[in-house]
Amino acid sequence: MDSAAPMTTPATVEEFRERLAELSDSLPKRLRQCADYIAANTDRIAVSTVAELAAGADVPPSALMRFCQMMGFSGFSEMQKLFREAYSPGWPDYSTRLKNLKETGAGSPAALLAEFVEAGRLSLEALAKTADEGSLAQAVAVLAAAETVHVVGFRRAYPVASYLTYVFEKMSVPSMQHDGVGKLDHRFALRTGDALVAITFAPYSEETLALAADARARGLPVVAVTDHLTSPLARHANAILTVPEVDFGAFRSLSATIALALSLAVAVGTARGEG
Repeated sequence: MDSAAPMTTPATVEEFRERLAELSDSLPKRLRQCADYIAANTDRIAVSTVAELAAGADVPPSALMRFCQMMGFSGFSEMQKLFREAYSPGWPDYSTRLKNLKETGAGSPAALLAEFVEAGRLSLEALAKTADEGSLAQAVAVLAAAETVHVVGFRRAYPVASYLTYVFEKMSVPSMQHDGVGKLDHRFALRTGDALVAITFAPYSEETLALAADARARGLPVVAVTDHLTSPLARHANAILTVPEVDFGAFRSLSATIALALSLAVAVGTARGEG
């Protein structure tokens, strides 16, 4: 194969897999190692660094970068972007959501109430069925041992972060919410012995991801509350709590997430009291 030949960038994960299958047999040893590892671990691309994937393939990072270029990408970031977007599909803006509701005739107050109640019920039932008891116990243990629990969540996750901090206060758990008010950066309030609860859902908050990365770099434990194990928040977390939320008309409720937050706060307060 002529390595100088122009190559289009894969536009979908399926195109990526097809190209990977086409190229695998013609690649030199180290790039073949990259191909074999990537093929077996495509779910890790969205949440891993170059160094992590290179270590998994047992090649230097430069080889992985060359592999990305052989696949038609400018570099690793572009390849990762494809997988992040695949696992975190965009949502229509609010005016589009309202327009769709009107077109379906589901926009009356009574109809909306019934639909959102049903979405909340289904979300809670899904949480009851899928909750990972081991991850929840791990998260409670981490937070119960912390000097101060820091909480961060923006946009849709902001009400959850606020409520979690409120319940921590009522449970006499020292806590601090990082809310970005005034664009103030409180990351330097993180101290050895503290822990962070980071909450974000697709499309993921860059501010939340940045604070989680900073906390992990300082050696602080991070509890992630997110939508999928493939969330980019997962790479920074010691414990991952995933929450299913059923949507109606592309409006997603917080019923299950609030229930999880309340359970987490009360369990941490109880554990600290017993300690």
